[in-house]
Amino acid sequence: MHEIPALITDLTMILVLAAITTTLCKKINLPSVLGYILAGFLAGPVVDFIPTINDMGTIEVWSDIGVIFLMFGLGLEFSVHKMAEVGVPGFLSAGVQALGMGVVGFFLGILLGWGSMNSVFLGVMLAMSSTMITMKSIEDMGLKEEKFAGLAMGTLVIEDIIAIFAMVILSTIAVSQSISGWALAEHMAVLLLYLALWLILGIYLVPTLTKKLVGIMNDEMLLIFSLGLCFLMAILAEKIGLSTELGAFLAGSLLAGTIHAERVERLVTPCKNLFGGVFFVSVGFMVQPDMILKYILPILILSVVAILGKLLFLTLGSLAAGQELETSLHAAAAQTQVGEFSFIIAGLGQSLSVTGSFLYPIIVAVSVVTTFTTPFLLKLAGPLSTLLERVLPKKWLAAIDRYSAAKQVGKTGDSRDMVLYLKHYFQTLALYGVLSVGAILLGIQSLLPFLLGQGVGKADLLTCAAIYLVLAFLLPAMLRIKKRYFTALWLESVYNRLLLCILMIFRIGLVVFLAVLPAFLIFQVNPLWLASGAIPLIWIITQSDRLAGHYLEVEARFLANLNERKLAEHFRQPGEAEAHHWLTEQLYVITLACPSLYVGNGTALKDHHWGKTDHINIIKIIRGREHINIPEGEVQTLSGDLLVAMGSRKDLEHFCFKQAVCDVRPIKGARLRTLKEYIEGQEGIPEARQLLCCGVHLNKDLPQQGKSIRDSGIKEEWGAFLIGLERDMLPIPNPDRSLTLRTGDLLWIMGSQEMATKLVRLGLLD
Repeated sequence: MHEIPALITDLTMILVLAAITTTLCKKINLPSVLGYILAGFLAGPVVDFIPTINDMGTIEVWSDIGVIFLMFGLGLEFSVHKMAEVGVPGFLSAGVQALGMGVVGFFLGILLGWGSMNSVFLGVMLAMSSTMITMKSIEDMGLKEEKFAGLAMGTLVIEDIIAIFAMVILSTIAVSQSISGWALAEHMAVLLLYLALWLILGIYLVPTLTKKLVGIMNDEMLLIFSLGLCFLMAILAEKIGLSTELGAFLAGSLLAGTIHAERVERLVTPCKNLFGGVFFVSVGFMVQPDMILKYILPILILSVVAILGKLLFLTLGSLAAGQELETSLHAAAAQTQVGEFSFIIAGLGQSLSVTGSFLYPIIVAVSVVTTFTTPFLLKLAGPLSTLLERVLPKKWLAAIDRYSAAKQVGKTGDSRDMVLYLKHYFQTLALYGVLSVGAILLGIQSLLPFLLGQGVGKADLLTCAAIYLVLAFLLPAMLRIKKRYFTALWLESVYNRLLLCILMIFRIGLVVFLAVLPAFLIFQVNPLWLASGAIPLIWIITQSDRLAGHYLEVEARFLANLNERKLAEHFRQPGEAEAHHWLTEQLYVITLACPSLYVGNGTALKDHHWGKTDHINIIKIIRGREHINIPEGEVQTLSGDLLVAMGSRKDLEHFCFKQAVCDVRPIKGARLRTLKEYIEGQEGIPEARQLLCCGVHLNKDLPQQGKSIRDSGIKEEWGAFLIGLERDMLPIPNPDRSLTLRTGDLLWIMGSQEMATKLVRLGLLD
């Protein structure tokens, strides 16, 4: 009979001890993390009466896997939407706390004589709070529904993101053995680029793949797929010079936005608990009583500084974000501990051999002390808030209340056109700009070296051709603008025109720069000659309706994937999937009159270009007793006509403002009504003249499949107007005419009773 491997005996001892110590911690209402650390201490070399671990190297490998699982689990709790929901309070609280504690920790380390590198790591470790301990304390005290709990958890999400970036920065500092501003800026730029590139590609590809496999993916396959993605991205991150932890975190965050997130989290949790437990046990191996006794004074100083510093900086950050004093103090009190992320950072310092051996056990001891104090501080937050309200000057308290009230009012205000335009402007530049830079870098750094075996000249040509093939699709998309906001802003003021011109010049300049960059880097061609040829070529490409359709399809898929989880939650609500309130309440209707001296008298609808330039559609013309429903483009508008226009609220407001001088204008007493209100308010109109809405599922047998809305023939063949569609649960009201229709789309169309009869005859309506 063969001998039992050392790994099995080591794991047996670790798990048995961890089971005992975590149970004891549970009994006395302490976090399980402390139980794992105690188990590691007992199984380590310090305690003689319990057998010591035999194969420390293998346990360290399991510990590294545990870190990957912990980061993957953290990513599963993080999504782009969750980050957006955190908002300004979370960002400000986390930023002020991280910066303040980082600076305090650094200078405290210098005062203690620990040197600059140890001090840098110390500052970062003190800035990290514990998500698990905070959650545990809040839940055990029954405070989960309190307002401050959401603020605390949002702050911790941002702190975890800061920690990811801090690990990359610390790795850079450790490798160079100095704090170089240029090296830091370079690594941060690379990190941000790859982070954005991975997120964009991951959001586009991962949910798309899981949707295609959803019918055959059982729990076993989903677990293998998820863990495979986790370790693949961890390896890729290391290959490009980043950390495996970052790769695992990104893998989790990509899956967090899919409909499988809860299922993946449930399947992965046992693995995370096992390997994460081994990691925390390995932290306990580093606890050295003689080292703690030797540094007992610094430990106590650091513990006090961590508690008071976090309490101060987190409160200031929350107040700066407009939170009330009591809420800010409670949220700060929940986060005064030094967390498990600090152990990972301490381990990073030791693995890079840039920190002293004393720092790890010291930070573990500080974490234990601050963890014990967290529940007590939460209980004292209320009395402390009352004390401050009595002590602080009344003017200060009144100023805090006014500032908080002003911030809350600001949140409810409507977004202005300029804000919406800038949002779309920078989103488009970021999306296609990151992809373009990524294509250039991957081509030059990866494809070119791979092709060098074919000969230098041939490799250069093939690489340049491949890069420009990708850029031909990406760069024209950067020149697309949100015309509905652009037109309104241009008409509003001269100052807007100046800003819009500057933004336009910047966008064109960026596109030209990216267009000439590959040829310049590979062939050293004169950039002026390249720019003179690139500008007209890119302009010609942007005029392609087919290419515009591809852009819209890519963006629709991206948005559907990005919002997949939220859309699924929305459609799981009773009645939401059938009612489709998103459409009938997002589109508005107003009745306009053509005056007696109407300058457009006799002009065909299509020649007004209202749909293309103003994004509104005429769904009915009332001419005396005649009702022309869903009029064709050749129908003329005449003096005395009443035009029923449909569009978004903003589009209709802009159109009325633009036309008010000499053209059509709202009839007396007319107001914007939702499409739902308009349809329900047709009682006085004969049924044959009424407009109605219905949904049609597009299947592969219909001729509209694969065609753009413009060429689909919906208006000509069905006598209907497409007012919106759903693709992968993503609602797209008033879609662009260049968008290509795909099998599975749910088309929402408007027409008359005659349209409904045609659809019933075709078998498209029940």
